Amino acid sequence: MASTQARIGQQALVVLDVALRVPCIFIIDAIFNSYYDPGSGWAGAMGKVLVRVLGILISSVVLLLSQKALLKFYTLFFAVLLGMAAVLFNYYATSHIDFYSAYYKAALGFRLLPRNGPTLWLGMAAVQLVFGVGYVFLLNLQSVFAALVVLDIMIPLWGLMIELPADVRQLVAVFSGLALALNTAVCLAMRLKWFYYSCRYIYLLVRHMYRIYGLQLLLEDTWKRIRFPDVLRVFWLTRVTAQALILVYVVRAVRRESGDATGGAADGSSDSQGYLLSWDVFWDLTSNLIISGCDSTLTVLGMSAVISSVAHYLGLSILAFIGSTEEEDKRLGFVAPVLFFILALQTGLSSLDPEERLVRLSRNMCLLLTAILHFIHGMTDPVLMSLSASHVSSVRRHVPVLLVSTALFVLPVVLSYALWHHYALNTWLFAVTAFCVELCLKVVVSLTVYALFMADGFSNILWEKLDDYVYYVRSTGNIIEFLFGVIMFGNGAYTMMFESGSKIRACMMCLHAYFNIYLQAKNGWKTFINRRTAVKKINSLPEVCGDQLRDIEDVCAICYQEFATSARITPCHHYFHALCLRKWLYIQDTCPMCHQKVYVEEESRDRAAFSNNNGGYAAPQDAAAAAAPQAPGENQHGQPDAAEPPGDGAAGGVQAAAGGPGDVDNELLEDNDSIEYDEDEWGTQNGSTPIEEDYINDDTDSTED
Repeated sequence: MASTQARIGQQALVVLDVALRVPCIFIIDAIFNSYYDPGSGWAGAMGKVLVRVLGILISSVVLLLSQKALLKFYTLFFAVLLGMAAVLFNYYATSHIDFYSAYYKAALGFRLLPRNGPTLWLGMAAVQLVFGVGYVFLLNLQSVFAALVVLDIMIPLWGLMIELPADVRQLVAVFSGLALALNTAVCLAMRLKWFYYSCRYIYLLVRHMYRIYGLQLLLEDTWKRIRFPDVLRVFWLTRVTAQALILVYVVRAVRRESGDATGGAADGSSDSQGYLLSWDVFWDLTSNLIISGCDSTLTVLGMSAVISSVAHYLGLSILAFIGSTEEEDKRLGFVAPVLFFILALQTGLSSLDPEERLVRLSRNMCLLLTAILHFIHGMTDPVLMSLSASHVSSVRRHVPVLLVSTALFVLPVVLSYALWHHYALNTWLFAVTAFCVELCLKVVVSLTVYALFMADGFSNILWEKLDDYVYYVRSTGNIIEFLFGVIMFGNGAYTMMFESGSKIRACMMCLHAYFNIYLQAKNGWKTFINRRTAVKKINSLPEVCGDQLRDIEDVCAICYQEFATSARITPCHHYFHALCLRKWLYIQDTCPMCHQKVYVEEESRDRAAFSNNNGGYAAPQDAAAAAAPQAPGENQHGQPDAAEPPGDGAAGGVQAAAGGPGDVDNELLEDNDSIEYDEDEWGTQNGSTPIEEDYINDDTDSTED
């Protein structure tokens, strides 16, 4: 119970912290969007610029305050507001209210005060008492000063009650206000010391963090500490909600006036229709809200924060639906707003005319939608490959991923059809269509690879060509994706030269050329070279098949499956499937069992010593004899079948590599004797061929094993 209350209290503090920072964003946004008149002379222009700079500076400082300092600042701020309200209330009461006749001049046509004299006085006294108590409480004044402050606030009402002359009442109200202002100034001056030390502490803390952690971590810490995305999100939603309420009120007022001008309806149906908005009016209101929701840089940031929240929960929902637990796939809430903000800066969204801004925003949202679909495919593809490669038989695990993949194929097709049906061909439509086609291609490649792995899972024999087929399918998709990247680069270059060129667009094109063209081509070529090298190494190894394969009576030490058609023999007398060994050789060029080199150049093979898994070395002329298959009744490690259970090839390989205790000691002694040199001999030996150095390294590895 206590923990729940503490959690609720902490969440309330977080909500309060965000709410207190939002007004700073409103002030900064209002200053940036305010009209600036340069024709008022240089003195007036300098004054306006100074006021703008001070407003932005103070708002920024308040925005970056810590939670404790922010609460203290708003405490003083609300105390000053209450004092000002009390002074203005006294001045209004003494200037516009006749106590005995209860006559007053109402502002804006509203008559809120009661007409009875005593009731009016009691109501005003209660309001001023609330103002005075709040002022005293927020400033934390002592009891004597608190009583004097409340008495100072109530004195003008007493002058109103005893019917002092109007000039005297106004003079009393002015002196009361001056006394309250003097008290407020003294209280604030007494807190200047706290303000100075607080600013100095913040400065020293920021300098320390900058020196220790750097600028990036300092900005990240400040971003998280003030909860800037939440502040922007609340700012944008509050601004749009306020504008929506004002627009709806204006529309209803206009309808009501137009109804009054035409006489209305006899059955009163005009009143009910005034509260209902037609589709055209609703679309106009929505369009105006969207246009005003991205009319400045801060509003674009706020819209980005809202998009971040929507994308984040969308990504979490999809991950929960497909059953993925990858932390890297939860970055959709970061990628989507960054891409939207970059598109807004690239197209100059906030500086466009309202109608053109709405069109540009809709185009950016289409591009953003295709990017989100690409990211969702990146989330589903690993899950799809994992389910197919691990041969999961549960249909409930496969259906959600397949449904998402199908949706990723259908949605781009529908989007492209709708856009081509309503718009003519241009660079934007070409880009969206290219992204949609690329996404459909990725989905087809993923489903094809998924089908190949599932077919291999239902097969009873080893499908040795599976890796080749998967490589061909993925290579075809990567080549087409690379071509799309080149085409999109050309489309962007055409847009920059003939339509809308900007520095941000040029930077984005450079990033696209580096990541989507250069790196993709480099990685693809590296994969091709590695695969060709692995195939060359596999083809250089002898192959065993037929009766010799049946005489092995062992399994592959990588996949633990029996040899159905053929096997490859490494120079160290270990048997593997060609497919399994090829995948291993993609990573490193050593035997999975004994870590000796698998592939040796032809000119080096004749001179290099031949080693088996037992640690012994054969002469080069005995290499052919050593490479011959074992006699029936022995496995690939040269041990009798009785010493090793059939089907346990990996464990048998380790046991054979260890050998008997006596033999191992003798071989270690021989190996140690064979590598002992005098200092003179070592200089000569050190300049020998690389083959002898490999022999020494292999010998050392074998003795350590």
